[in-house]
Amino acid sequence: MALIALAADKGAPGVTTAAVALGAVWPRPVLVAECDQAGGDLVYRLPADPATSDGSAMLNPSRGLLSLAATARRGLRPDQIAEHCQRLVGGLDVLVGITSAEQAQGMTWLWGPLSRAFRGLAHEGGGVDVLADCGRLGAGSPLNELLREADMVVLFTRATLEQVAHLRERVTALTGELRGGPPVGVVVLADPRDFRASVAEVDRVLTGTRQRMEARGGVPSAPVTVLGGLALDPKGAELLSGQWGGRLDRTLLVRSAREVASTLAGRLDRSPLAEPIPAEGRF
Repeated sequence: MALIALAADKGAPGVTTAAVALGAVWPRPVLVAECDQAGGDLVYRLPADPATSDGSAMLNPSRGLLSLAATARRGLRPDQIAEHCQRLVGGLDVLVGITSAEQAQGMTWLWGPLSRAFRGLAHEGGGVDVLADCGRLGAGSPLNELLREADMVVLFTRATLEQVAHLRERVTALTGELRGGPPVGVVVLADPRDFRASVAEVDRVLTGTRQRMEARGGVPSAPVTVLGGLALDPKGAELLSGQWGGRLDRTLLVRSAREVASTLAGRLDRSPLAEPIPAEGRF
């Protein structure tokens, strides 16, 4: 089992949707934890399982990181996390995050104890994989402590010139900040009409960046690998917000998420990352 930190750089959307999609098809027991410092939106987007929420169809914004933070001031053990989790319709367990950036200002102390508790939850006997939705990263983010504890950091990007440029800069900075830390992987949010070319183009750009760093003697501390792509599928994302099974299982979003989830779980079992997966044969 493992702790996987999911994040993006400036302007790259879709981390929460990606986290939920991956969690919904994850091949092992999993917890999706909303750790976005800018404030999360799970409570506004996804329905709770009425059987586990006293009949309510809404997630409780007060049960999650906020309630866990009160507990963590007296020490935090991995087995305490479950008391603050909720379950979505469909059976996915989530740890709801804060709802505003203002709440984050008083919780910067939490990320260290929380990241170690996540890691303990993932690595103890009978544990679960933890997908930590870290939102958008910035320089010197307090979440770097969580990233260092992760078994893998996964960055999401679209294949536009602007976002790939931001990604390249973030990868360079992140591999320096996490020197000696976890491997970094990239998942491309790609238009299904140009899926293979988008994944291959991002792979080419990152490979070129690494080669230039090697030529200057600045070799990254961890390999950066393009792990594949998630389909940009608005209809699938809309279904994911309120409906599970049936048509959702046939959407491009879930089909691509199932492939990425299987790849990630397999690579975590044999970390560090191996060779990039080929772009051929998709969609």
